[in-house]
Amino acid sequence: MTDILLDARGLEVTYGRRHGLLAKSPGTRVLHGVDVSIRRGETVGIVGESGSGKTTLGRALLRLVPVSAGSIRFGGEDITAASPERMRAVRRRMQMIFQDPMASLNPRHTIRTILTAPLLLHGVAPNQRAAEERAHATLARVSLPELVLDRYPHELSGGQRQRIGIARAALLEPDFVLADEIVSGLDVSTQAQVLRLLKDLSREMGLAMAFISHDLSVIRAVCDRVYVMRLGRVVEEGPCERIFANPGSDYTRLLIDAIPLPDIDPHWLDSRVPAGRELENIHV
Repeated sequence: MTDILLDARGLEVTYGRRHGLLAKSPGTRVLHGVDVSIRRGETVGIVGESGSGKTTLGRALLRLVPVSAGSIRFGGEDITAASPERMRAVRRRMQMIFQDPMASLNPRHTIRTILTAPLLLHGVAPNQRAAEERAHATLARVSLPELVLDRYPHELSGGQRQRIGIARAALLEPDFVLADEIVSGLDVSTQAQVLRLLKDLSREMGLAMAFISHDLSVIRAVCDRVYVMRLGRVVEEGPCERIFANPGSDYTRLLIDAIPLPDIDPHWLDSRVPAGRELENIHV
């Protein structure tokens, strides 16, 4: 299918496997023959309890952890065993937004360096001036002022740092973005701002997204389809509307019953916070 951007088949990941003269261990298999496909412009949710393998699956799709079996095709190209040199070229097209922006943003660098370095590394910007112009434009897209460029990550709030993480992912204009539990530590109002921003960017840029979350309400609000994982396997997959209304798996039903889901206000993500309100918390 030409509209499939990312396609994984029979994916297996094993941690701790060792082979050698002095040590031999089969390791622990975390993913067991997982199949996942994501279409261009589609937002897919990946849910499951702690230890279900959802984060490992996300990192495997980006080739951030080694795959022990199966295949991954991105844009029609098999990248399962792609060389580090080839993956550097692919990285521009597939980006990740991490759960903890404080841990993923270098505390020794200003936001200016954090945003311009990838542009120069991938040759997207020919020089520092062009990189900064692009960084300015991207900051505007995520509703942050230019003054944050000279701040360090610890000088920003959690919501502002997460916006920087989104800006860094969007800078290279990728085809696919993986978002791993990116609103789990934010208050409800900031969650809505971040999720609305991602939906807007996805629509404007035609992004395909995989959204990992334990919050089923968030998945139901922002995703088109959902994969439900348990013990390293996909137990159910389908459109969010159908999965939440009529789950076919007992495990999915248990997940939904364990955390009562409120009726989602269809305009929840459209509620507006006065522009610049969260910027009042930037430390001087």
